[in-house]
Amino acid sequence: MTSIPVGHQRFVVPTESLDALVLIIDDEPQIRKALAQVLEEPGARVLHAATGAEGLALAASEHPDLVILDLGLPDMGGDDVCRELRAWSQVPIVVLSARHSEAEKVRLLDLGADDYLTKPFGSAELVARVRAHLRRVVVPDAELPAVVRAGPIEIDFHKRGAFRGGERLHLTPLEWSLLRTLATQAGRTLTHRQLFDAVWARSHGNASQYLRVFITALRKKIEPDPSAPQLIVTEPGVGYRFEVPRQG
Repeated sequence: MTSIPVGHQRFVVPTESLDALVLIIDDEPQIRKALAQVLEEPGARVLHAATGAEGLALAASEHPDLVILDLGLPDMGGDDVCRELRAWSQVPIVVLSARHSEAEKVRLLDLGADDYLTKPFGSAELVARVRAHLRRVVVPDAELPAVVRAGPIEIDFHKRGAFRGGERLHLTPLEWSLLRTLATQAGRTLTHRQLFDAVWARSHGNASQYLRVFITALRKKIEPDPSAPQLIVTEPGVGYRFEVPRQG
């Protein structure tokens, strides 16, 4: 591993290969340089943009595999960049911001961002998030494997169920729909509203209240320790993310 100091934050860079073209849109040269070092160490190729307009132009001409977007740009809001990108591209967007507002996180994710990291953050977390989103792009929904293994649980999309040690877990139709939605977007934070709309297919009702009840029930069935969940991770005030534990 390589350690890179950035201000008061030391970045420890994982050395596992990361073969991707990443576009960094950030107006601070030192931040772009630090992020580039973090991503280039495991093998990524990096493009730089200091403004939203420059970033959109590079995204259109170079077709990056992933975009890292800072919200504090000099020429346009990060939400406008996100909205414009989503109008013509499905490239994963990871937002970086010093803003801690949960409402802001929800708004960006609902606009189409795939993830949101609040500064300061660790490089290992950044690279892990980037890797998760790239895996999701490489394997489209139509080509998902028949089975996803998450710790002791096997999620079988063909059999429409979850299994532990070969035994089918009893999931209600809504619990299965919720698990499937999360698992097919593994590594991506889904907001309460996104999950509610996908599973319940309606726009009225208290999304967070419904989800809290069903997530609790689902965790009791699939988590080794429901009180310390490892598979369905809570992003407080924002939503939930499904994590596939690394093997080994």
